[in-house]
Amino acid sequence: MRAILDVITIALNLYMWIVIASAIFSWLYAFNVVNPRNQVVSMIGNALFQMTEPVLRPIRNFLPSFGGLDVSPIVLYLIIILIQQIIYRYAYPLAPF
Repeated sequence: MRAILDVITIALNLYMWIVIASAIFSWLYAFNVVNPRNQVVSMIGNALFQMTEPVLRPIRNFLPSFGGLDVSPIVLYLIIILIQQIIYRYAYPLAPF
C-alpha cells in the first residue's frame, strides 16, 4: 500500500512541476520572449497545454473573472498540496510497513 501512495505522491509532484512550467511558458509566450513560430517551442507549448488544460478549465469556469489575471494554476497548486497533505497525514499512518 505504501508503494502505491509513493507513486501517487510522485505523480502529484511531477504534475505540480508541469503546472509551473505551463504557467511560465504562458508568460514567456504572452511577452514574446519565445518565438511561437519555432516548431520545438510550438510542440512544447502544445504539450504543456494539453497536459494542464483539462484540469485547469473546470477551475477557470468555477472562479470569477479577475480580468486578465489567471489564478487557476495557483488554485490547482493548492489543491494538489491539499491532496498530498491528506495522503501524508491520513493514509500513510494506516499503511502497513
